[in-house]
Amino acid sequence: MTAAQLKAFLDDIGPRWSADIRQGSADVKAAYAPLLARAPRTGVQVHRDLHYGDDARQVLDVFVPEQTAAPPAGRPIVVFVHGGAFVRGDKCSETGLYDNLLYWFARQGFMGVNVEYRLAPQAPFPGAVEDLAAAMRWLHDHAGDHGGDASRVLLVGHSAGGTHVASYVFDPLLGYMGRHARAVVLLSARLTADVLPENPNAQGVRAYFGDDPSRYALRSPMGYAACSDLPVLVVNAQYENPLLDVYGLEFAFRVAHARRCAPHYLSMRGHNHVSIVAHFNTEEETLGRDMVTFFNLSVPQGPVGT
Repeated sequence: MTAAQLKAFLDDIGPRWSADIRQGSADVKAAYAPLLARAPRTGVQVHRDLHYGDDARQVLDVFVPEQTAAPPAGRPIVVFVHGGAFVRGDKCSETGLYDNLLYWFARQGFMGVNVEYRLAPQAPFPGAVEDLAAAMRWLHDHAGDHGGDASRVLLVGHSAGGTHVASYVFDPLLGYMGRHARAVVLLSARLTADVLPENPNAQGVRAYFGDDPSRYALRSPMGYAACSDLPVLVVNAQYENPLLDVYGLEFAFRVAHARRCAPHYLSMRGHNHVSIVAHFNTEEETLGRDMVTFFNLSVPQGPVGT
């Protein structure tokens, strides 16, 4: 599929996305599979399934550039947390989805970390956030072993992974407050827990946040947007799962209101909830470049990214 054909495919599927996100997700993953299969991976060494905890899912992968020397203080680090509606998903799919984001950042000079975590119902709220906290502690202690600079960490979450990242950074009741992170990117994150009729993943919300909707507001990142000063970039696709773009805009507004300064916000035109991550390490680099720029502006200790 050429770049023009891919754009036409995304333009066609986009307006129909919310009507059947499961089929749309499958179709988009299939369209990107051959692109990811031939995506560049040379020059990047990957250390798989390093344990940060005792559970089988408490593992992470580390991506390290091989062809460029690390700066004296170490490479900046990007940490990625995948989604999956709270009840499914893996840090790398059979097609290489999610790995693609870490390969791309490693090719820009970052050390990449791809985090796996326990899922609901095995680990209901705040289990995934506890796992992320444990992974961040591991990273803080071991980043130097892989040439990383633990003082320069960009924390990124997609979909349900964005929920966990936002909870880790913003929720004062959990108490982590973004420890060991310097900047945050929320990609198509679910920032409000809901089981509304238009939510096709309501079952996953119940499995993770519990059966009592009256507790959802207390457990949602949305209510805590004013509780962290970490630089944050909020990104939504033009074609989102129902209400996620609304929640993204509301969260950005709440951050702006609290800080009296608007946070960075991007709407990825033509993209949907899956392609917003699937396109990394392909010919399209716009979002990746914007994230690197955001990081360099937020953590100005020497620019990274080629």
